[in-house]
Amino acid sequence: MATSAPLWPEAAMPPLPHDSAHLHVAGLARYVDDEPELPGTLHLAFGLSSEARARIVGIDLDAVRAFPGVVAVYTAADIPGENNVGPIAHDDRVLADGEVISHGQPVFLVAAETRLAARKAARLGKVTYAPLKAAITVEQARAAGQRLEADQRMARGDATSALAAAEHRLAGSLRIGAQDHFYLEGQIAHARPVEDGQVHVVSSSQHPSEVQHLVAHLLGKSSADVTVEVRRMGGAFGGKESQAALFAAAAALVVHHTGRPAKFRCDRDDDMIVTGKRHDFEVDYEAGHDAEGRLKAVKLRFGGRCGATMDLSPGINDRTMFHADNCYFLPEVEILSERLKTNTVSATAFRGFGGPQGMLAIERVCDAVAARLGLDPLDVRQRNLYGPGRDVTPYGMTIEDNIAPQIIARLRETSRYDARRQAIAAFNAGSPVLKKGIALTPVKFGISFTTTHLNQAGALVHVYADGSIQANHGGTEMGQGLHIKIAQIVADVFGVGVEAVRITATRTDKVPNTSATAASSGADLNGMAARRAAMAIRERMADFLAGVFGCAADEVRFTPEGVIAGEARLTFAEAARKAWLGRISLSSTGFYATPEIEYDRATHCGRPFYYFAYGAAVSEVVVDTLTGEHKVLAVDILHDVGRSLNPAIDRGQIEGGFVQGQGWLTTEVVEWDAKGRLLNHSPATYKVPTASDRPKRLTIDLWDGENVKPTIHRSKAVGEPPLMLANSVFCAISAAIAATAPDVRDLPKLDAPATPEAVLRAIAGLRG
Repeated sequence: MATSAPLWPEAAMPPLPHDSAHLHVAGLARYVDDEPELPGTLHLAFGLSSEARARIVGIDLDAVRAFPGVVAVYTAADIPGENNVGPIAHDDRVLADGEVISHGQPVFLVAAETRLAARKAARLGKVTYAPLKAAITVEQARAAGQRLEADQRMARGDATSALAAAEHRLAGSLRIGAQDHFYLEGQIAHARPVEDGQVHVVSSSQHPSEVQHLVAHLLGKSSADVTVEVRRMGGAFGGKESQAALFAAAAALVVHHTGRPAKFRCDRDDDMIVTGKRHDFEVDYEAGHDAEGRLKAVKLRFGGRCGATMDLSPGINDRTMFHADNCYFLPEVEILSERLKTNTVSATAFRGFGGPQGMLAIERVCDAVAARLGLDPLDVRQRNLYGPGRDVTPYGMTIEDNIAPQIIARLRETSRYDARRQAIAAFNAGSPVLKKGIALTPVKFGISFTTTHLNQAGALVHVYADGSIQANHGGTEMGQGLHIKIAQIVADVFGVGVEAVRITATRTDKVPNTSATAASSGADLNGMAARRAAMAIRERMADFLAGVFGCAADEVRFTPEGVIAGEARLTFAEAARKAWLGRISLSSTGFYATPEIEYDRATHCGRPFYYFAYGAAVSEVVVDTLTGEHKVLAVDILHDVGRSLNPAIDRGQIEGGFVQGQGWLTTEVVEWDAKGRLLNHSPATYKVPTASDRPKRLTIDLWDGENVKPTIHRSKAVGEPPLMLANSVFCAISAAIAATAPDVRDLPKLDAPATPEAVLRAIAGLRG
């Protein structure tokens, strides 16, 4: 056998554009809704619950069935298999059965000749309810004892005793709002019948294998009877990890009953009402510290609104606990987590998967300590960082790759933080209305699925006789640039240009049993699997060519200049054709499972992460104290992506993640009224950040290091960690508010998002 190539190349990977960039610009990139509809395609719509919690007394669908164009109407009784699309517990109904547990829950399904007919007809259903007492808020769920699972506790030492003994103590609370994914492409699925009762589903999903399994269970079929395909998504951000299954299942159900193709393109308002959001939290904290701001003890309680069903809430709330330390060593700590069941749409995965909420909480603790002592918050942060002898997390994992101190120190210098902070103080002293604030906050984000068995991936690589290469893997493309990174990895193995590699649509009949493209692990897992598949082919080719040209297998090299075998020089296409003629297999699968990780959830101890990704951001803002409006003036980011697989893609991910985090913490409001009705369910009532919200000056630098772990090319994940860089914006707004009452030694009572109303409330509270 040929000797394996080094795990990563000597030369850095080039900053190539997204593989679909030219298609996006030209409007030629095909999404689910762009695929031609087959003759006879039916269009679908849900009839939604008008109650947050109630027993269903009766359903009258005569007017729905009589509406022109309607072909069929289905209820839970028409589901041949399991009425469930829940990823963990079997509590997510496709169609309500006997009761409804949230406003907007699907009750019946309409199939019509046109989308408009289906939507209009769905409004005509008459459902009679017997209302039950609903818990909409965290407080109501807590009072009613409604929990999805038992409260969880993660602790080290005796935080209660350490708090009592601390030189200084403080306590506070924080509300952290939810967030809608607001992907450009809404939820959509297109299903068609295949022979012998099989179904083919094209879905906008981050988790095609899960959709495959859930659809199979719904129809009472085996997974082999269902094929799910994903070419690309127009954004997802976690909102299509578990939530896409509902729409795929509905389309498959109609195919099963009618034998006709079925398409479900959800209306934007319905999409926002029916699908889950980021978990919102009520956070209470206590901290004990010394006169220098060093934390001695911390207690945190997270009350999470999980919604009406389990969905992914256990893992999400666990990750909130994992990241409640961020970059800081907490010597005596207790972290409590309540997973509260409310009669609102089930909260679900969102970029960061609970981590951002945990990090924001500990950043507020640091700011509170600094305010009480009159110190620079950055000094407090640096004094509490992990370091030698202080390198074990609250869950017992030793940190092996701590570069947070170096990143923070470098950014403090390169951003001119101290000089700018002094200039801001001078500005604020002479400005009665406009107040500025600046903050530098770090990020330490654990990389791996915290559910251990999900840390696996497969890939399939073909080399054709003409030297072209086709690769397929279990990851999905949602705009993040996963496919171009995989193409670069495979191209590097064979020494060819990336244009020689074609990444095909993700399909469950090519790579089975895949994990969701989530947890920032898409490139880590699928990149390594694809490399292993490519290496298997390369080693076969090398062994064969060594025999042909009379040299050792390790003397066969695949270079950008061609394949070198002893004294022979061939193009890669010539080498491929020669191997094919020599009856050498030019196709291979590859598999990768993340090593070293293990975690005992019962004790909340272990090593849930393979490594950490780090970063830091400095944000400078200005606040109008009369209107509460703010503007982000400048942002400096230094982020750790290890040895970048593609610096251009990584910079785009960092910028996009930061701006999305900025929106979560400043403008994006999710509210339900007292009856559980979502108030923000369209672009008219939900404000995502726009181009004008991007800081006028935004500098992004990549940390010049590599992963200490042997990941693919020694790279690091970049999908989720940048979102939490936006904590610096929230902390800077808080600093600007504090400048309105400079003699007050208390942290402004500012909840997230920091809307103008929230800012004005915080100013009034501080002055009062």
